[in-house]
Amino acid sequence: MEKITLELLKDAAHRMMFDMSESEYETLLGEFATLTKQMEAIGKIGGLDEYEPMTFPFDVTVDCLREDVPEKPLDKEEALANAGSKLDGQIKLPKVVG
Repeated sequence: MEKITLELLKDAAHRMMFDMSESEYETLLGEFATLTKQMEAIGKIGGLDEYEPMTFPFDVTVDCLREDVPEKPLDKEEALANAGSKLDGQIKLPKVVG
């Protein structure tokens, strides 16, 4: 793993057009050092490769969605019935791009 340095953080911030003060860089560097130590400690635990990573702590079942059953689509007149402004059989919208 690449060592996180002050220069690396400043380069990343510059690439993202993000400004930070020197004290904020120092704080961020300290936080990365803490995270790196924690990751190294976790890496020392034996047998972790035998387990599947947990992506969500609970089993998720989605049963609130209705069955997707194709139906007869609206005809053109029905679709345009409530349109505020129409032009040549289509809904007319205000211009949004200059």
